[in-house]
Order: sequence, then C-alpha cells, then structure tokens
Amino acid sequence: MNQPAESVAARDDRSAFAQSSPDHVDVLIVGAGISGIGGAYHLTTQCPGTSFIVLETQDSFGGTWLTHRYPGIRSDSDLYTFGYRFKPWTGKPIATAAEIREYLGEVIDDNDLDRHIRYRHRIVSAEWSSAEKRWTIAAERTDTGEAVTVTANFLWMCQGYYRHSEGYTPEWEGMADFKGRIVHPQTWPEDIDVTGKKVVVIGSGATAATLVPSIAPRCDHVTVLQRSPTYFIPGRNKIEIADTLRELGISEDWIHEIVRRKILFDQAAFTRRSMSEPDVVRQELLAGVRAHLGPDYNLDPHFTPTYRPWRQRIAFVPDGDLFKGIASGKASVVTDEIERFTETGIKLKSGETLEADIVVTATGFNLNVLGDIAFSIDGAPLDFADTVTYRGMMFTSVPNMVWVFGYFRASWTLRADLVADFVCRLLDHMKQHGYRSVVPALRPEDTGMELLPWIDPENFNPGYLMRGMSLLPKRGAKPEWQHSQDYWTEKDELPKIDLTDSAFVYGS
Repeated sequence: MNQPAESVAARDDRSAFAQSSPDHVDVLIVGAGISGIGGAYHLTTQCPGTSFIVLETQDSFGGTWLTHRYPGIRSDSDLYTFGYRFKPWTGKPIATAAEIREYLGEVIDDNDLDRHIRYRHRIVSAEWSSAEKRWTIAAERTDTGEAVTVTANFLWMCQGYYRHSEGYTPEWEGMADFKGRIVHPQTWPEDIDVTGKKVVVIGSGATAATLVPSIAPRCDHVTVLQRSPTYFIPGRNKIEIADTLRELGISEDWIHEIVRRKILFDQAAFTRRSMSEPDVVRQELLAGVRAHLGPDYNLDPHFTPTYRPWRQRIAFVPDGDLFKGIASGKASVVTDEIERFTETGIKLKSGETLEADIVVTATGFNLNVLGDIAFSIDGAPLDFADTVTYRGMMFTSVPNMVWVFGYFRASWTLRADLVADFVCRLLDHMKQHGYRSVVPALRPEDTGMELLPWIDPENFNPGYLMRGMSLLPKRGAKPEWQHSQDYWTEKDELPKIDLTDSAFVYGS
C-alpha cells in the first residue's frame, strides 16, 4: 500500500479500454466492487483458462468506495478481515475510501485484471435460454448510449445489495417548505459547504458516525436526530499485535493471517456473548461510550437502545471521534420523532424545533435485488420473491447463477471469498462432468418444508431489509435453504458442500 494517490486516477484513465473483449464468455461477473474484483482474482487463480468479463456501471472500480463521497467516508469493518485473505492489509484497521480503492487497485494491477473489466456498462436485462444453456445479457454504454449484447454460460452477481443511484429518504410533511438544503450522504453534492452552518443529520448508524466527526469542526453546530438509539463500539484505530509483529520483522503475509485470526476469534466470542448474556454486553458497550462522554453525561435516552446487541449492525467509532465532538459541544444528540419540516428546520413531536441550514438524511439504503435487472427464463419474467435461496447464494429455478451477499456481523469480504471458492469448485465440477447447466431444486426430503422470509427479523432487522423483505427470495427451515450469518460455521461448511447432492440438478 505504498502507491501514490495519483495511481488510482492514472488507472482510471485506462478504464475505457477494451471494447474488443469477446461477446461470449464462460463467466460474466456483474460489478467491479470488492466482491467482483475478488471474484475475478479467484477465477484467474482457481480456474485458469476460464474466459470471463466484468461489467461495471460506473466509470471506475470500487463500488461503494467510489460512489459514496460524503466527508469522512471510511470502513466500519477492520481491513484485516474486510480485505481479501490473499492480499495483506498494512495500514490502520479502519480505512478511508481512498485507501480502500488504492488497495483494490493494487489487486487489479498485480493480477492483470484490468483487461477483463468493461466500465460504463449498465445491464438492462438478462435472459436464460434452456435450449442454448446460456444467458444473454443486454447492456447499455452509459457514455455513448450504445446497446451491447453479451452471452455467458454463468452469471456471478457481485453488484451488492442496494441501489447506488439513490439512497432512502422518507417523505416528511413540509419538506418542500424548507428553505435550506436536504441531502442524502449517498449522493453528496460537490458544491455543498457546511462551514459555519447549522446541520441536522437524521439517523445515527455507521454513516452518521462517520460524517458527523468529519464536518463538526467546520459547522456552527451539528445535531444528530435519531428516532431510536444505536450501539457503538469506540476503540483505538490500531491493532497492537500487528504493530508488535512488525517490530519483530514478521512478514506481512504472516501478520495478515495472524491478525485476521485474532480478530475473527474475538468477534466470534463477542457475537456469542451478545446472544447468551446480552445485558452484560450492553453494559460493556455503554461503558465504552461513557468513557468518552464523561461520568456526568446522561446516556439515557440517546445511547441506550432497547434491543439486544447485534440485532442491528454496530458501528465502530475509531478513537472515539464521534463522542469527542459531542463532548466538545460542537455536536449533540436528540432522540425524538419528526412531526414536520418548517421553513427554517424541523419540528419534532415533542414540540421542540431544530434550526437548520442543511439537513442530511442518513436514513439508509434502497434495497436492490440483483441489480434491478429484468431477469427472465425462457421468455418468462423472473420474480426472485418466488424462489427459495440455496445458502444465500443460489435460487431455485434460476440456472447457472450465484449471488454474493455478505455478512451482517462480520466483514462482507469474508463471505465473498467463501462464495468465490464455491463458484470455482462448482465450475470445475461441471467442466469435469460435461455439465452445461446447474439449478438448485428442493429435494424430496424438503417436501412440506416451511418457507420463511429471507432473514429472521428477531435475529437481525435493519430498516432496509425490513422495507424490502417482500422482494427477496424465501428461506427454508433447513440450513441448506438459508442465508447463514455465521461465518464461523460457514467457513467449515461451505467448502464441504456436496456437489452431487440432489439439491443440484445438472443438465448436459
């Protein structure tokens, strides 16, 4: 990670390359974010000779780390586990978007992946032909409007889980009356200046925890307005064991693996304790906040969630920067509900009014099911809500396709790597046996199995999932037909999936 910042820009200049890539490939990867780049790497190393391309809507790689440009954007997972298992991370555990893109750029350069990526290609539709045993993908060049058609034997969906073009902003009464600016972090305008302004940030998740400490020093004041509190984990943005190992001259490959194992061990213990002794974990989390805000700060109601830890994602606050702003008086927290917007701010249901020049709606994502692409099978439109998921990767009645959907309680990339291993093993299995298609199907022993929502809301219930649950495939009551959130189980189970199980129906 020693490349200068200019290397990303220089690499992006090459991103219009290669419209001469073939129009038929073995595998088409959708998306050049962290999952898609990882998938491309694994194909080149585990399935050499497999032809593939990556189609990306944006004009460069990076996914979230390219499209999200609000002040202070950074990871909320440590890069030792959010980074790939094959590429050592050498910086601070919580990294900026620019640092993450540099890291991804090095993976692209080191493995000659650039030649496989077609940027500025928005996929419009994907149709499977059972007769031809292949997908036909219709795309549009976002720079020229040109229609592009590509066929592929296999689709690897790495486009993420939310709509990049717009974030989720609720409709509140009086928004049109507000004389200031309303912005969503996901589409942060380049011309906005918060200097000396009164800013209200609606929401208190990871985005708010990142944005507020970044803008607070320049604002007149920042108010975090939340309907309900969120758990935070404040801590130092360093890992002492990594620093110690570097002092001892241990190689970065070894450091990466040792630190990953230590972090994953600690995370597993924390997750188990969140389930088995939630009240104890709750008090520990609140004590971490109190350590930054001081013994006289009343944590109730602003930092005391009513739900148990890990029912929603917990934001890590590096070096307690969010709480430093609150302690200094530059930022404050209000727990209330919005009655309406006014010309000069927001009127709350309690009767209080928050004055604002700028309102930032850090209110979440719009769930995106498989890229908002119009899928069809043999001419019939496909509704993913009518399917059942196979381990959160494949779907009944949908041939030759895998979707990457990561973990909520661990780093996304951990599952992206595991899914990549599965895809490569599946592709090799099909090649060895002369199979041209594979589709998951419920087995005879699954007859009568109860079908449930994609995820149990008692286990994990962020707003974007609850709003979009009807769009997602169903899960079954057996482990094979569920999207597990347990990395520590899946790391052993996924590599052992029996590809000859009757859940896989192959065609020649």
